[in-house]
Amino acid sequence: MSEEIVNKVAQSGLIEFNLEDYYPKGERILLDIKDRLFQGLILKEKDFREFVKGEDWSRYAGKYVSIICSADAVVPTWAYMLLSSALSPFAKKVVFGSLETLETVLFSEVLSTIPKEPFRDGRVVIKGCSNLPVPVSAYVEITRLLRPIARSIMYGEPCSTVPIYKKEKE
Repeated sequence: MSEEIVNKVAQSGLIEFNLEDYYPKGERILLDIKDRLFQGLILKEKDFREFVKGEDWSRYAGKYVSIICSADAVVPTWAYMLLSSALSPFAKKVVFGSLETLETVLFSEVLSTIPKEPFRDGRVVIKGCSNLPVPVSAYVEITRLLRPIARSIMYGEPCSTVPIYKKEKE
């Protein structure tokens, strides 16, 4: 006599949400202008404008670009604006800040478009382990977005979760 194996996780009614499914595909580039500074200290407008004019920005086509200056220098705001203007016709997205900032912006944009209704009054598990570099900010954002509508939010895997939020009974 054999007993049927029952998958209790599948029958639990949990809704699994995997942030990897929303990972924006595409190459990420960090454009650091520190090498464009005169003596590593200041930005000369004429030289910088010549660099921007002479650069082949098409090589950034279809890529996600974050622009920074990693040197301890005062860089005028217009310099970043000039770079954004040159990159925008080619890059998928241009942001000011680190690659982590870029990931935060990308996830914030994509998560703001997900339909919320399928999660209404649901028991949602935000999948914890990922093979892609999903930033912590994405976990924070999806929690913020789902908290007003979900019955509960958990983190981890359906077989082993950490409770994050549970709606109080009315």
